[in-house]
This record gives sequence, C-alpha cells and structure tokens, in this order.
Amino acid sequence: MMLITRKVEFSASHTCWNPALDRAANEAVYGAEANPNGHGHNYRLEVTLQGEPDPVTGMIIDLKQVKQVLEEAIVQPMDHRHLNHEVPPFDKVVPTAENLAVEIWRRLEPLFEATQGRLKLIRLYETDDLYVEYEGR
Repeated sequence: MMLITRKVEFSASHTCWNPALDRAANEAVYGAEANPNGHGHNYRLEVTLQGEPDPVTGMIIDLKQVKQVLEEAIVQPMDHRHLNHEVPPFDKVVPTAENLAVEIWRRLEPLFEATQGRLKLIRLYETDDLYVEYEGR
C-alpha cells in the first residue's frame, strides 16, 4: 500500500464550553479556550489516503478530486465560521481539536469509500505546535 496526503487550510473560531459545567468548571477545564466571545485558529488539515497506484494512470487517486472533496466537505462549510454557532454538530458538541477531527473524518469517509484511495488518517493542526491525528474506528 502507498499513502498520499493532501493539505488544506481554513480559519474558524470556537469556544470550548460544556453547558453541563458551570463557569468555574469550564474555565478550569478549558482555560483561555473557554472565552465566551470565542477565539480563532488557522487550522491546517492533512488528509492521508491509502491505496495502490492505478497501472494506467500511476495514481492512487486523482488529486484534483481530493482537493474538490476537501473544499466542498470541509473548507466551504467551516472557513471563516464560528464553529459553535454555524457548523453542526458543534452547537451540541464542544469543538475541541479532537472532536473537530472526528467530525471531519465522519464527513470525509463516505466520500472516499467508492474511490481507489481509502481514507487512512487525518492530521488536524490547531496551532503550529498542536495537532491531533485520527484514524477512524
């Protein structure tokens, strides 16, 4: 198997706040991320697909297709949005980097099921020195 990775970037704001906790508990758990006004990140998403190169094209998958899927499924609905208010399920789920990675996987996995390149891994950078990797279930 070979792996190929495509990267996209988007900017979004969020507030890490669990309504089941009081203000003091939210601030203790999430620190500055619990700011009720929200704060933004320039996210960088790396999506890794696995497969065997097609003997005719020499490609696992057409990277133009991958770029289009990422733009439509992730960038367009999330870029320059407040995740808690504009991007379900984050009106009900705390938009931590971990939960955001799970949601991105959930959106992408079915879009690659019928392709030769199967979703293998996503890496979501919230900051330059903080990222989460997710391989699905």
